Amino acid sequence: MKLANRMERIGTETAFEAAARARALEATGRDVIHLEIGEPDFDTPRNVSEASADALLNDGMTHYTPATGIPQLKQAIVEEVQRHKGISPTPDQVIVTPGAKPIMFYAMLALLDEGDEAIYPNPGFPIYESMIEFVGARAVAAHLREEREFRMDLDEVASLVTDRTRMIVLNSPQNPTGSVLTEDDLRAVAKLAVDRDLVVLTDEIYARLQYEGQPLSIATLPGMAERTITLDGFSKTYAMTGWRLGYGIVPEWLAPAFSTLVINSVSCTNAFAQAGAVEALNGPQDAADAMRDEFIARRSLVIEGLNAIPGVSCAMPHGAFYAFPNVSSFGRSSVEIADHLLYDAGVCTLAGTSFGRFGEGYLRLSYANSRENLESALERIGQSLARLERTGELVGAAS
Repeated sequence: MKLANRMERIGTETAFEAAARARALEATGRDVIHLEIGEPDFDTPRNVSEASADALLNDGMTHYTPATGIPQLKQAIVEEVQRHKGISPTPDQVIVTPGAKPIMFYAMLALLDEGDEAIYPNPGFPIYESMIEFVGARAVAAHLREEREFRMDLDEVASLVTDRTRMIVLNSPQNPTGSVLTEDDLRAVAKLAVDRDLVVLTDEIYARLQYEGQPLSIATLPGMAERTITLDGFSKTYAMTGWRLGYGIVPEWLAPAFSTLVINSVSCTNAFAQAGAVEALNGPQDAADAMRDEFIARRSLVIEGLNAIPGVSCAMPHGAFYAFPNVSSFGRSSVEIADHLLYDAGVCTLAGTSFGRFGEGYLRLSYANSRENLESALERIGQSLARLERTGELVGAAS
């Protein structure tokens, strides 16, 4: 028996592997501070959970729903994207999915043939590259550089476009760097997409966690409504990671293909979870706003703390809840530094190369943890890196 050849092209998220190693270390009695998983450490707002429970217990929402989402949620999403993105879709353009990843997968399945090319940010969310390669297309990396605040170099992106290019993937605010594309950046991508007849997949899952300025959605720019797939969801804004709720806003011509893919893969999204999502969008926003304010405070604590550690420098992120410190001065690989911090300091981070080859020299830290734990983690990191600098001895799993 053998796996299909396509399985050799699929990647993974190493955050879950790092978390497993950290839990194994904890099982030996070690105390570990977790900074690896991109998950808010807050509970889902109570009104959202209560709405879902009521739908489950009292409204009989235990059955199949329409494949692309219940009408109440689709309408709530239409109103949400009008408020926060300036997009005015019809409910038929809304595709509700179990988590936001299916929107990425459906976009690539529907639009990329064998041998086609798609440009994606690197370092970036690893599933972009994984899914592009899995469907048989070629993933073309757009190098995000620290000197550009980890924003795409649009001249370079333009140079990467060939006759085989079909798609550009955007992510702003960005995982893992926290960078935010400027209006000029987005206008340049839009012009390139229109001129070269490309589709844009814009991952805006962190849009409500942009910390300065007003987010701009590329779908609102001239010529882009018919060539933009907008991805968003509930995991980050409302601390609903375990609910598995995402959605896409797709052009009218693409909606039937997405509906067919939903039917063939997951049938529909959990019924009573969708009821909770309606409440998340239509109900009070106090909890979501308070979580955003707390992330801003933690960002200051973490970035100041990292930049105070000799040998470490860290650019200020403008969104999401990640820091992407430069640790190249220690002369070790990102993987070696991440392992050293886990086994020597009891702090679980991710190597920058977990997000692509251009992440070498960096770590990703999630500051979705309490201020007390973040302060302790910064102290441990500083002490551990000082020991490494002094002794030159790396600590790893075999130590």
